[in-house]
Amino acid sequence: MPRKLIKRYLPHPHSIKGNRYLSFLGHRIHDPNLWHLNRRSAAAAFFVGIFCAFLPIPFQMVAAATLAVIVRCNLPLSVALVWITNPLTMPAIFYFTYKVGCYLLDTPIREVPFEMTPQWVEGELSAIWEPLLAGSMLTGLLLGAFCYFVIRFYWRWSVGRSWRARQMRRSRNTDTKE
Repeated sequence: MPRKLIKRYLPHPHSIKGNRYLSFLGHRIHDPNLWHLNRRSAAAAFFVGIFCAFLPIPFQMVAAATLAVIVRCNLPLSVALVWITNPLTMPAIFYFTYKVGCYLLDTPIREVPFEMTPQWVEGELSAIWEPLLAGSMLTGLLLGAFCYFVIRFYWRWSVGRSWRARQMRRSRNTDTKE
């Protein structure tokens, strides 16, 4: 069942409730709906987590937690999914979203040599922020919606499959008793 698979990788609720960066959520973080794992809550958490993962902002986990509280979906899952964009995957993902944004806004893709200096980052970011943001928003929305529907379908399929297997076992047990 998907619930067992997802719960295996989620952090414990106490570790999230005690996080000092989420203290601004106050009493809302103790809402039991944020900790339940069901089909609706998991699918919405996938949407929120994937969408926030594609946002080119610092503190993506805080954004995911805030959106999870607003949407009332599974908080640990939405926060954990933000780590799709980690230091290893972030350059490739944001370059892709930048190219998508350039395509959307019909702007040329800037090819510049990379330098890791604050001046270079500030100068280049001011030149590419519009296509990067547009591409990130569109990609996050599309992939988030795709994951939402995939999780809803997979959860329903998995429950139906286990239900049919349970019925088969019951019918075999009643056949052997007769």
